[in-house]
Amino acid sequence: QVQLVESGGGLVQAGGSLRLSCVAPGSIFSINDMGWYRQAPGKQRELVATISSGGSTNYQDSVKGRFTISRDNAKKTVYLQMNSLKPEETAVYYCNAKLKLASWLPVRDYWGQGTQVTVSS
Repeated sequence: QVQLVESGGGLVQAGGSLRLSCVAPGSIFSINDMGWYRQAPGKQRELVATISSGGSTNYQDSVKGRFTISRDNAKKTVYLQMNSLKPEETAVYYCNAKLKLASWLPVRDYWGQGTQVTVSS
């Protein structure tokens, strides 16, 4: 079972920045879309941003212009640069990747364990 490994969360003041990283470890045949989701206490998990294998990006409206998603295919890593953070963006941030572990296997969703981002006011 593959679990993505996230890093970069922490505590930051409102208006500050954080950069999240997520790597897909082990032997992987191919990586399709990668993305970031977040879940605040008492709320459903929501999409923050996604990036295709070709680099096309998609963002939740509320983060456009402040967050940037990118990826390094050689390193099997996806990043989320978060600027001008707001207290209401405090949440556990989860990495997601659609992986194909072998040529004969289907594409499946894989998740990280989550990393806490806390934005103080």
